[in-house]
Amino acid sequence: MTSPCDIQKRREIVFHPTPPGQVERALALLSGLPGLAASPTGPRTLLLEYCVAEYTLQDIETALSDQGFHLESTLLIRIRRSLAYYSERVQRENMVKPEHRTKNYQAHMEAWNKHPHGDHDETPAEWRQYK
Repeated sequence: MTSPCDIQKRREIVFHPTPPGQVERALALLSGLPGLAASPTGPRTLLLEYCVAEYTLQDIETALSDQGFHLESTLLIRIRRSLAYYSERVQRENMVKPEHRTKNYQAHMEAWNKHPHGDHDETPAEWRQYK
């Protein structure tokens, strides 16, 4: 059973019917990438398994489009694709460690201690109290 925060992803890419033979060419191209497993699941679909720390679906599909592959662009597939892009981008951002604080606040604290602050009423204390 997989949990929703797994970094190991299984995504499906659907190619447009024309030109034919795109799945085989994409499989040959993607099989050379380390950490990426690709297998055909149908005449126009390709199943990818990868770690989101190394690859994202958006990067893979952009690279395939740059190589001349035509991806299916029906409404349902575009919605699924956008959701995967968003979730992987957010997951990668959450995996990054926060930056260390580099600013030295000691000088600011010393300046604040030297600065007069608080109640500085010149009225004597006995005049300010009711007896």
